Amino acid sequence: MIKRETIEEILARTDIQSLVGGYVSLKRAGANVKGLCPFHSEKTPSFVIYPQNNSFFCFGCGAGGDQISFIMKMENLDYPDAVKFLAKRAGITVTDSDEDKHSGAARIDKNRILAINTDAAKFFHKMLMLDNAECRGALEYFTVKRRMTMTTIKHFGLGYAPDSFNSLLNYMLKKGYTRDELVAADLVIKNEKGHYYDAFRKRVIFPIIDVSGNVIAFGGRVLDDSKPKYRNSSDTPVYKKLRNLFALNFARHHCKEQIILCEGYVDVIALHAVGIENAVAALGTALTSEQARVLRNYTQKVLICYDSDEAGRKATTRAMKLLEEVGLEVAVISLSGAKDPDEYIQSYGVDRFREFLVRSKSKFEYNLDSILSKYDLMLPQDKIDALNELEKLISSVYSVAERDIYIQTVAKKFGVDPAGIKTDVDRMIARNTSAFKRQQAQKEQQQSIGYSDRINPDYIKAPAVAKNEENVLGLLLIYPEHRKRVFEEGLLSEDDFFTDLNKRIFNYVSAAFREGDDRLVSMSEHFSPDEMGRIAKVKISRMQLTENSDTVLLDGIKALKDSISKKKLEKTNTIDSLTDFLSRKREG
Repeated sequence: MIKRETIEEILARTDIQSLVGGYVSLKRAGANVKGLCPFHSEKTPSFVIYPQNNSFFCFGCGAGGDQISFIMKMENLDYPDAVKFLAKRAGITVTDSDEDKHSGAARIDKNRILAINTDAAKFFHKMLMLDNAECRGALEYFTVKRRMTMTTIKHFGLGYAPDSFNSLLNYMLKKGYTRDELVAADLVIKNEKGHYYDAFRKRVIFPIIDVSGNVIAFGGRVLDDSKPKYRNSSDTPVYKKLRNLFALNFARHHCKEQIILCEGYVDVIALHAVGIENAVAALGTALTSEQARVLRNYTQKVLICYDSDEAGRKATTRAMKLLEEVGLEVAVISLSGAKDPDEYIQSYGVDRFREFLVRSKSKFEYNLDSILSKYDLMLPQDKIDALNELEKLISSVYSVAERDIYIQTVAKKFGVDPAGIKTDVDRMIARNTSAFKRQQAQKEQQQSIGYSDRINPDYIKAPAVAKNEENVLGLLLIYPEHRKRVFEEGLLSEDDFFTDLNKRIFNYVSAAFREGDDRLVSMSEHFSPDEMGRIAKVKISRMQLTENSDTVLLDGIKALKDSISKKKLEKTNTIDSLTDFLSRKREG
């Protein structure tokens, strides 16, 4: 286990505002700092940093905790790796030779996986350069079909996986890696019979590199019409495809004003090769909300340049929604005469493509064109349907001035009175607002009684008891002097708690007090990131209490003991009633 003293030093050297500021744009809000939450999509900041006690809490999604829980959630790390991450950042050496002995099972060493990926990338690139018929065919795919130069191929570290079941496996075993490590890296597959074989075979290889320069995964494409066309790495200890973007390691240096979001690896490489180095792509999936939030950390505007087919248009609509939800400005590049950037540049050249960057369409312009293309405006019913669809689109726009401009544009296009469109739009907004308020009221009511509380499922069974538990725990978590009084005088025990989560929190605080850990530094080790969020909420909701906290504590303990006694009495009465009922039934 990592020593508590080491963790205390790591936390002391890690200013949470500086840490979070590396991921989120923050602004001062009184004594605290606010920003857009990196864990959920929002336009109005609800993510708050509390520098005075190095904690954070999001009032939107409930994420919260300390520096360790932030990194666990942000980097998708377990507790030991999050501590090591922060230790490295703080320049502290962590010695944890006993860690695996206490864990009960060997842990996957992420540095080992990164080393495996680096060696695999070198192997694939070496295979691409071999002078035989199979590998020459792979190289010609890049140089002839895709017109890539050797400089571009080397820049992106492109490679080839031979048509073999064990070429990579045997190579990596000779390098000293184990079969289980190769399986963990998703480079080797173990079948039901216990046989091992290469995961990538007869495919050109696109290494996926994170912003720190580590090879974290691979994408592979077939050279013929066989299926599946692409084979992408599954999630591994060092790679989460929903959070990473292809070529962001290069694009991040050129994308402060805007970034181009493409559909595939080759499109991105084609743009970088001609000097447009602010292009990225999702990794074998449609754009995710996590990737949208990653983009928000690097740029102000996203130009979507997906394929021009029906699937591309649907993906564009979805991506626009996700990107706008995180507060990014969005525009669309609609290519004509080619289905994707690579094909367009090959056919017409980079200068013609750059013209599309200047003429990119806003969300409204793109949707206007898409809607009009579906209807015949010479037909009255089609005209009405198109107008209705556009009114719904306008009603979703927040800015009043922006709505007025769109209303004028549509009115002129359809030859109708703008006042009529405005009336329809206002009616839609009122209806949507009313529906939203009803949903919010229902949600708040459910939350107030602990409905569907996945973090503390026992809450709904006894909301009043759980609330009293939180009142007392909040004070114990904030004030060391209250912990001293409660535990030295024996004012509470775990029997005074009904919900399992709050009982676990109480037991942890009690144990920490006995061990002399006033700062509760190892809390993130014992509670999940979601539970740390709940703990942060319990603390923050009681941080404003600065006077008469002794009285509040004693009143809270009394209320808790009264409520738990009442709960136990109800349970006893229920059991007695059931016993009497069964007794009478037997007698009858």
